[in-house]
Amino acid sequence: MDDHIRHAMELVRTVDPGRYLSTLYAPEHKRPALYALYAFNAEIASVRDKVSEPMPGEIRLQWWRDVIADEKTDGGGGNPLAQALLETIRRHELPRQPFLNMLDARVTDLYDDAIPTRNDLEGYLGETRSALIQLAAICLEPSSAQEHAHLAGHAGCAQGVGEIIRRLPLTSRHGQSFIPADILSAVGASDVALHEPAQAQAAERVLAALIALGRQHLSTFCRDGGSVPQNLRPAFLPLSSVAAVFDRAERLGARAFQEPVQVPLWLRHFHLLRHAMGGW
Repeated sequence: MDDHIRHAMELVRTVDPGRYLSTLYAPEHKRPALYALYAFNAEIASVRDKVSEPMPGEIRLQWWRDVIADEKTDGGGGNPLAQALLETIRRHELPRQPFLNMLDARVTDLYDDAIPTRNDLEGYLGETRSALIQLAAICLEPSSAQEHAHLAGHAGCAQGVGEIIRRLPLTSRHGQSFIPADILSAVGASDVALHEPAQAQAAERVLAALIALGRQHLSTFCRDGGSVPQNLRPAFLPLSSVAAVFDRAERLGARAFQEPVQVPLWLRHFHLLRHAMGGW
């Protein structure tokens, strides 16, 4: 394995174990592409955590835009992750625009501005999580990936809502919210600190609305998910434990804003194996 691919693999294994485990169900010769995609995703998803204010974060994201948009470059400026990503883009003839859209969407992460509507949230998740699934599917089997693009859309939204729920304790304490303003307004929870114990009832209503949104997309995906061919299934496996996230969050109730929802490693392995072998 080349050093830049090994670097990407180690990054994914360290910071995104769920996606790393899913790559183990892909053919060995396809894994380097998945490592590169998932490492890139981990890198840009963590930008906010590495900067003290938005501007340095925007500069980091702009660097990635410049690297990806320049089709003549092939080295990534000595950055091993950029090298792995550019090699994957060329080898698998991946479209570059989804990566640029992903970077544009990630600017949202840098600010505390409320997401206005559910449609805006779904658009954000589509350009980040769903696009990542679709790019992984293209790497696995380009001839059938486009046929199942609509499933990537719903899978990414369900997975993204699960990630938002798992990060509620962190984002709510930092004053950041990925909960759409129209949902907050609909349940009467606008402008309240949902991690505060005194706001437990409002927090439970908001959590229920989030879970309902995630389950709606998961249900739509599962209805047709059985049609996902075996060779594309590893791209969708990061979704495998999201139902468990929703169930555990529901049991936690308002406490999901104070302590992260945890799915035990053995259960994640079980869900991965079940969905890898038996579909959805």
